[in-house]
Amino acid sequence: MTKKRKRGKEAARRKKHQAAPGTIRAAGGLVWRRSPSGGANRGAVEVLVVYRTRYQDCSLPKGKLDPGEKHKAAALREVREETGVACELGEKLCNLAYDTPLGPKRVKWWAMKPVEASAADGASLRPDDPSEIQQVEWLDYSDAWQRLTYGTDREVLATFAEKVLGYRRPGDRGRRS
Repeated sequence: MTKKRKRGKEAARRKKHQAAPGTIRAAGGLVWRRSPSGGANRGAVEVLVVYRTRYQDCSLPKGKLDPGEKHKAAALREVREETGVACELGEKLCNLAYDTPLGPKRVKWWAMKPVEASAADGASLRPDDPSEIQQVEWLDYSDAWQRLTYGTDREVLATFAEKVLGYRRPGDRGRRS
């Protein structure tokens, strides 16, 4: 491939991933761990969810980008602010676009794991602004699937299960081979 053609393809890819003017740009993280509890659930996948006071919903942590902020930095910051948990970025999961009352929104999602042992065991689940986030909770995968309010959050959860854990989409049988 010629250099000119390669540059053209790269420019087209960048343009495709840019948000239209007026689009709300956001980023979020699906924070996960293996259950530290004993018994039958030991080692099961658990996901961190937030209960937002304003919307009375259960969601995955996410938020708007600050001016000039990159998506990865925003995802880490929003997860830390909403959950009290410092994380490391894992695999890029997906980009989702949907309409909100304030206009179109585009959210980039990453899998994340806690970097602190206290966060992984649930000791430091404290949002920066308790008036925004009512509660932060570790849920096993199936409970998270049931409690998440929005289909877009369940789409992120299903993508995580497929990309990171190697499971098929809900409704499919078994593991991928």
